[in-house]
Amino acid sequence: MRDQLRCAKCQRQTSVTAGTIFEGTRKPLRMWFLTMWYVTNQKLGGSALGMQRILGLGSYQTAWTWLHKMRRAMVRPGRDQLAGRVEVDETYVGGDEEDVRGRRTETKAIVAVAIEVLEPRGFGRVRLRRVANASAGSLTPFVCEVVAPGSVVHTDGWRGYNQLAQHGYRHERSILATCDDPAHVVMPAVHRIAALLKRWLLGTHQGAVSAKHLDYYLDEFTFRFNRRTSRARGLLFYRLVAQAVQVDPVHYKQLVGGKMA
Repeated sequence: MRDQLRCAKCQRQTSVTAGTIFEGTRKPLRMWFLTMWYVTNQKLGGSALGMQRILGLGSYQTAWTWLHKMRRAMVRPGRDQLAGRVEVDETYVGGDEEDVRGRRTETKAIVAVAIEVLEPRGFGRVRLRRVANASAGSLTPFVCEVVAPGSVVHTDGWRGYNQLAQHGYRHERSILATCDDPAHVVMPAVHRIAALLKRWLLGTHQGAVSAKHLDYYLDEFTFRFNRRTSRARGLLFYRLVAQAVQVDPVHYKQLVGGKMA
């Protein structure tokens, strides 16, 4: 067949797009690259509806699928862990909910936040993940995966973080109930990220993000925030294309199901 490569040893035919997010596409790669350029050049990101209209994609489903495939590629396989001084906390993402106290909630998604705090000032890289709950069983694995051992991990007094010292971290706790300063002053980094995330979800996507697909939007926010100082949008485009051929292909049915049940 044309446009296919044949292995000289096993004689099996394959395509140059096999094993990438482009696998099985019926659209030309030029259209994919135009879409990726559009996505990376939007300062706050683009919606599927806007992408469909501007690029002339055949259907909303195609635009939605492509965007989610690109968001999957925004996480580089084997990316480095955070290091140095890292603030960790959780935030709730979702619609308005009344009478929510403590860390228990039924309708909102819980998002764990970890961000490097630079000296003398400034923020480094961020990591975000939707977690099932705010227990140690959910928060400790998150920290262990995204933060390098030996780092200083600053949290509030929530008991879900009590096991961090056992995993090789220098754990600093701020008991907010006994502090004279409010939470956003004691732990400014995580509160700034939480506010930016919610503002981005509301402004770019009008808050229309379902819980099971939230992970993909967190990946996009992370991709954009960690490259916020890039002086050339072309570098973001280059990075997205490079990572698009490193991640495994994912099909529409998998995307619809989300990352977590």
